[in-house]
Amino acid sequence: MSITLTLKNIPDHVYERLKWSAQMHRRSLNNEAIVCLETVLAPAGLPVAERLARARALRTALGDTPHFDPADIDAFKHEGRA
Repeated sequence: MSITLTLKNIPDHVYERLKWSAQMHRRSLNNEAIVCLETVLAPAGLPVAERLARARALRTALGDTPHFDPADIDAFKHEGRA
């Protein structure tokens, strides 16, 4: 369930920094504030089960996106380099 939070009396310099950061990350102010809160308040390391669940959800969301072999990725990185 999502919770709504209203922030009041945000100092101008904090608001401007949040606004700038949101623009740099191409996020809404709301999403940027959530990311900032998660960064500060969430535990540094996710439990393995949660990390795997997120990875599986991302893989499912990608659908039919082509997947590359690690050797192909390495070759792409070095292509055209002397």
